[in-house]
Amino acid sequence: MILGTELGFLPVSAEEMKTLGWETYDFLLISGDAYVDHPSFGHAVISRVLEAAGYRVAVLPQPDWHSTDDVLKLGRPRLGVMISCGNIDSMVNHYTAAKKKRRGDVYSPGGKGGMRPDRCAIVYTNLVRQAFGGIPVIIGGIEASLRRFAHYDYWDNKVRRSILFDSRADIIAYGMGERQIVAIADALNAGIDVKDISWIEGTAVKADKLPDDAYILPSYEQICEDKKAYAEATREEFLNQDPIRGKILAQAHGDKYLIQNRPQMPLTSEEFDSVYELPYTREYHPMYESEGGIPALKEVKFSITSARGCYGNCNFCSLAFHQGRIVTSRSHDSIIREAVKMTDSHDFKGYIHDVGGPSANFRFPACDKQLKAGACRERQCLFPTPCKNMKISHKDYAELLAKLRALPKIKQVFVRSGIRYDYLLADKDESFFYDLCRHHISGQLKVAPEHVSDNVLYHMGKPKAAVYEKFAEKFYKITERVGKEQYLVPYLMSSHPGSTLEDAVKLAQFLKKHHMHPQQVQDFYPTPATVSTAMFYTGLDPMTMKEVYVPKSPEEKAMQRALLQFDKPDNYNLVLKALQKAGREDLIGFSENALIKPRRNKDVSKNIGRQGGSEKNKGRARRGSKENRGNQGRKTGSRSSDSRRR
Repeated sequence: MILGTELGFLPVSAEEMKTLGWETYDFLLISGDAYVDHPSFGHAVISRVLEAAGYRVAVLPQPDWHSTDDVLKLGRPRLGVMISCGNIDSMVNHYTAAKKKRRGDVYSPGGKGGMRPDRCAIVYTNLVRQAFGGIPVIIGGIEASLRRFAHYDYWDNKVRRSILFDSRADIIAYGMGERQIVAIADALNAGIDVKDISWIEGTAVKADKLPDDAYILPSYEQICEDKKAYAEATREEFLNQDPIRGKILAQAHGDKYLIQNRPQMPLTSEEFDSVYELPYTREYHPMYESEGGIPALKEVKFSITSARGCYGNCNFCSLAFHQGRIVTSRSHDSIIREAVKMTDSHDFKGYIHDVGGPSANFRFPACDKQLKAGACRERQCLFPTPCKNMKISHKDYAELLAKLRALPKIKQVFVRSGIRYDYLLADKDESFFYDLCRHHISGQLKVAPEHVSDNVLYHMGKPKAAVYEKFAEKFYKITERVGKEQYLVPYLMSSHPGSTLEDAVKLAQFLKKHHMHPQQVQDFYPTPATVSTAMFYTGLDPMTMKEVYVPKSPEEKAMQRALLQFDKPDNYNLVLKALQKAGREDLIGFSENALIKPRRNKDVSKNIGRQGGSEKNKGRARRGSKENRGNQGRKTGSRSSDSRRR
């Protein structure tokens, strides 16, 4: 059996530690994901950053949580335990938006499910406490980061305490974590008690008393009792997620306080480069080979992260709360070095699958003031329209992609992580748009209009429907001019706060008009720490404190979802009921605009007669015209609309 340490992995067992000559080690890093030593996996980044800082790190992926045996097998670490639940919140990983159990897990060996517990930050921390008592425990990653304040939990349908209290961990390292994790390690190594490590930016800690300069949020007890207080807390949490102008935040939990220090500043370009050029093996640990490997690696192995942060700030997205609104990027040289190294991989076929980040075409801060004064408190960069002070240019990104295309062994470079189309339209220089359509689309370009009702888009924090229509029209014109046959694949969402049945019908009519037939669709998923989740729970927009309609009943959510796939026979009854309830019986019939036909019964001739039209047209409606059948996904729509959200 090949040991991971022989291939450059960090140790996962006592045997592998022995091969390195370690009698002791500094930190145990427990992960809810299988061990993949690739910078797209948070545990890989944190372990390599600690290693580069001079610390010995052992990795314990997906331990058996039913006993302490797995935790104890590596022995007690010298300084502490660090816990990440993985790249996805464990509850999102396990359950659909309808709270149905998922069957598999692409972050586990062979894609099998059940390799991590629900709420794994809590379970893993309690496991460590059983094994090692009062050892310092630091939790991080997306699950801990987004649950750092008291928050609404969709799966329990109640407000839960900060995960710091529920887990009994000592510190949360929120956000991306590289700077704070080294600062915590250095403090522990200097002999400072973990309870006294309270000053590090990008961390949240427990305290007995309030700091003098803290902004006090409504308490856990208050937001449990008062939904308006919950909305107010959400608003202040979001408005203070800026490393320059943000305040220290405090939230009482009983007689204790959660203290969130200001966010860390984004990494500089040089720091960003150094993190991504650490000695990752870029493979999964060999212990998984017999089980079929780790499916999630396939999606990212030949992709390159070029930027972090997002000033798109969609209400249903947690990126601004986790990575921040200030965009920072890696240098061209660093990215090219990574691409060259990629081409030496035995299974590289000549295709770079993606070069991007949260939004692929964001490379720099939105404006010059962000790195000096911070992102604006009351003004969004792109919503409702692009800010007049925003610097709009794709020149740097276009130059980067051109350099990558020119490398030996590179056949094509794709952009798949998403284009912010309103930003692209705002660029008066169309050369990147032409480059994108000519060189960087693998047949389909995924974009995220999410909806077509301006009412819903407003509550999502997305641009108006006319912006997407303009983008789509321009995309197909440019695609034709460069001699390509390419399609847009729009992400679409049902049942977002603000969405009525009338809005859902409008979206269905859009799909009908453009001959689009989504194979999979996404119902709104109230995940922790988003503005949209606050709307879902409180019925209030936390930014305006105005009331918001929220579709909550299982029946209405099912109807809105069914309307996105109105032509599926299994959805007929739901679509019929939705149209009747929305007062849109005019869309039941044989006309060109109808979504569904009347049921066939002994009175079908009467139904047809009421619809009007010639016998010839009725026959065409029943069969479906040849023109429409042949026009699936042509310039007015997409060939197949896979609307899964990441």
